[in-house]
Amino acid sequence: MINVTPVASEKIKEAMESEGKPGLALRIYVEGGGCSGMQYGLVFEEEEKDGDEILPMEGFRIFVDRFSAPYLQGIEIDYVTTLQGAGFKINNPNATGSCGCGHSFKA
Repeated sequence: MINVTPVASEKIKEAMESEGKPGLALRIYVEGGGCSGMQYGLVFEEEEKDGDEILPMEGFRIFVDRFSAPYLQGIEIDYVTTLQGAGFKINNPNATGSCGCGHSFKA
């Protein structure tokens, strides 16, 4: 369902370690907003919620809620460094359009 590049995987694990709470998981979600109508969210959580899909990765877990799952099917999470800075980038094959900054999409 979700592919995480090796670079992004290492950055996720580093960020989790810096939180100092063993057992954290990465929640990936979609919500309304942004220039194109939908935007991604990434947060750390300790426990899954009812209905979550739990995706085991090497060294961590990903939680995805029922609403977000169809929009996130087949995405790739990468970590990129550009002149504007560094951060996670989501490549989404389901997106039919996105804004110029790449932080929101429509599907």
